[in-house]
Amino acid sequence: MTDGMWALTYDRESDPWDCSTGFRKTEVALPRIDEASDYHDRSMVLVKPIMTGFCGSDRGIWFRTAFKDMIFKSLDRDKKNVRVIGHELLGRVVEVGVDAKRQYGYEVGDIVSTESHIVCGLCYQCRIGDTHVCADDKIIGISEDGCFADYVKLPAKGLWRTDITKIRPEVAAIQEPFGNAVHACTKVNLRGKRVAIVGCGTIGLFAVAIARAMGAHFIIGVEPMESHAEMARRLGADVVLRPQKASPERPHASDPELCERIRKLTDGVGVDVALEMSGVNSSVNNAISAVRRGGDVILFGLKTGDAIIENFDRLIVDGISLHSVIGRRIFETWHVTRYLLESRDPNIHDLIWEVILRRGEGTMFDFRDYDPASFEKAIKTYPKVIIRY
Repeated sequence: MTDGMWALTYDRESDPWDCSTGFRKTEVALPRIDEASDYHDRSMVLVKPIMTGFCGSDRGIWFRTAFKDMIFKSLDRDKKNVRVIGHELLGRVVEVGVDAKRQYGYEVGDIVSTESHIVCGLCYQCRIGDTHVCADDKIIGISEDGCFADYVKLPAKGLWRTDITKIRPEVAAIQEPFGNAVHACTKVNLRGKRVAIVGCGTIGLFAVAIARAMGAHFIIGVEPMESHAEMARRLGADVVLRPQKASPERPHASDPELCERIRKLTDGVGVDVALEMSGVNSSVNNAISAVRRGGDVILFGLKTGDAIIENFDRLIVDGISLHSVIGRRIFETWHVTRYLLESRDPNIHDLIWEVILRRGEGTMFDFRDYDPASFEKAIKTYPKVIIRY
């Protein structure tokens, strides 16, 4: 190995946040396992990426709409200007710290994915088993250097062994975002339920397939983009409805016509469970309006700032339960993810490859040939893009 490597980066000095987009492919220092200089390296592993996935959060950084504060604070902490982006990973272990081998059994050549949240293990939440809401977590590719690079150094405690004889590499690279949808779909029992999935972006599309696999009786997708609506149908949605665009005067408002159509499709009752996957304020109100008395609303979509909840009293009077979802339960969600992707009944694995990844047509890019213009076109066109190393 040389002292440098190539990586896709955000450089706050060269690319001011408010007047730039995209990532630079630049040469950065090669991370090393150096136990003599840093005791913590005993529990670290050096991984060479095989495939990486481009996430919605990466898109937020690309277009400078999300994670500025987290990136800048971490760069201040590290006394540098460049952050290596990326957190959806399938890679091969190339170097192992002594404790990473002794405690976790990792060997050179192991194929791994990784949990993107690096948890402290010491806070109240971690000590009672709620590590997914660690009070002092760091996120790979945002507050720590990520995996859009020739190599990435990661804590062994966050790695996840992956069998690529059972899960093809392109799908194995996106276990982490798939796990978001698994977490959302396991928040309440979906078996035999009527379910609305409001927002069929990448995670919403995963949720359609997972809800079907988990025994949902009737699935209603809500999605304005026809291309995504068609994917939702192919993944298992019984019906996909198009919401009306909210008015500029009341951008938070629900769509009465949409909610009435959902009621008619559910015998006038409403859905048992609504999963809100977009974070748009009007979409949140659509989800709440669509659910029945005593139903559940799962909130995954993320937006900063305030939101307006219509008819707040209905949440109380109708006994509606709101559940928020962040990340994955570590590693409970990963075990369910493995089962769903390795199982071929139902065959979610092949649906992801054929429907969301389009068998690689237009969705696969070689890291060595990275071109920002063509890459940006792809991330605007497809719900998921994979980088091959």
